[in-house]
Amino acid sequence: MENKNKSKYALLIEYNGNSLVGWQKQIDRTSVQGSIEDAAKAIFNDDFKIQGAGRTDAGVHALGQVAHINLPIDHPLTLKHPFHIISAFNSLLRDTNIRIISVKPVNSEFNARFSAIKRYYKYRILCRAAPPGLDKGKVWHCRKNLNIKAMEDAVKYIIGKHDFTSFRTSKCQAKSPIRTLDEITFSHDNEEIIMKVKAPSFLHSQVRIIAGTIVKIGEGNWEPRIMKSILNAKDRTLAGPTAPPEGLYLERVDYPENLLNHNWPIIYDSKKLDHY
Repeated sequence: MENKNKSKYALLIEYNGNSLVGWQKQIDRTSVQGSIEDAAKAIFNDDFKIQGAGRTDAGVHALGQVAHINLPIDHPLTLKHPFHIISAFNSLLRDTNIRIISVKPVNSEFNARFSAIKRYYKYRILCRAAPPGLDKGKVWHCRKNLNIKAMEDAVKYIIGKHDFTSFRTSKCQAKSPIRTLDEITFSHDNEEIIMKVKAPSFLHSQVRIIAGTIVKIGEGNWEPRIMKSILNAKDRTLAGPTAPPEGLYLERVDYPENLLNHNWPIIYDSKKLDHY
């Protein structure tokens, strides 16, 4: 509830999605939203609603999820250094894979979801015979060597503003399938291929369906130009499989500078802040 006795804060959050049902609160199941709201209630003895920049699915990770919450202005924690807010939340979240990395006050106009102007995702693909050990649950394991050049040629067809019906699930609740993809890039780090995608917003599972489709192209099963045919057909059955959630990360969210600049304070202790 927003009122004169509360002040709005933006939270920077990271989480490992393997043990989570996703961002959105679900009864009797562990979600990011539900876990943070429960922690806030335990700290401040009140009910809270938080809203995130993106509703990540079960198994999807985040390096830079952003949310907002309204906290009481006269509480001992909010009257202190932000270190104490972070410490209180993370103490209660210690048995989860969720952590509050940074926090800062924002004005009442800020909305973590609707104020966002750019979202950045990355998708990790491990290409080798041996399955992941250290990165188990954090990458998509592909046993074939992928042709990055073919993948780069394929995604050129979907950059820009298009009807992405072929790249969204039947569960997608968006009113329109029209979206604008700003950029898709690929990098290679030893056996790992990383796909990065930038856009103002995404459809449900859009990045994962794109990943599943370009892997079929990278494997040599399809030619790159098929991407244009799939896009124009507006038919989900023609695209590749939905890639598994464990390879997907919400990496960063951008906002207008007047609402939230990108320099989150790096909080070390209760005496020092970097970039605050």
